[in-house]
Amino acid sequence: MDYLKIALAKGRIGKEASKLFKGIGLCDSLDPDSRKLIFKDEKNKISFTYVKSSDVITYVQNGVADLGVVGKDEILERETDLYELYDLGFGKCKFAIAGIENQKLYAKDQVLKVATKYPKVTKKYFAARNQKIKVIKLNGSVELAPLVGLADVIVDLVETGSTLKANGLNVIEEMFPISARLICNRVSYRFKYQLIAQLLAELKEMEEG
Repeated sequence: MDYLKIALAKGRIGKEASKLFKGIGLCDSLDPDSRKLIFKDEKNKISFTYVKSSDVITYVQNGVADLGVVGKDEILERETDLYELYDLGFGKCKFAIAGIENQKLYAKDQVLKVATKYPKVTKKYFAARNQKIKVIKLNGSVELAPLVGLADVIVDLVETGSTLKANGLNVIEEMFPISARLICNRVSYRFKYQLIAQLLAELKEMEEG
């Protein structure tokens, strides 16, 4: 019997996911803090692999993993051809536009400079509002951009807003909520449907219970 292969994002989402799967009796040896990356549950024929958050979708899309647990932010930014099966309810935060407090923004006839790690999400959001923007792609510390004059505003994930406040920024507009999702390879969904459906039912039952 073939294994059901699941890719988990390293970090907080991976830790929450491991608790979730252990909660339904899968892979007691699953340890997100271990240097080991692959864990197998021989009894239930399920294999778990810890990968970088941005790689979960790549693993699932290429069929190396049947299922994956990853943040909705990654799904939106990648625009992938995958099934999004279930909102797992943890890793909650939101996409938001933030800038320097009391700074006047949003001039329709001007180009707004926006720094972000998520250029696709950003372009789509502002295009829907007919706001011209220049996207400045950054890989870290986007909060710096408005402070040094690199950008007018930022688009980023916000949980508590404490990092923004510490840097003199505030949320200008909340965009949409984000949480961890269970995603599935389209071919796997067809050929391993019974296994996937059973796992999904157990996850939902635990949440409802």
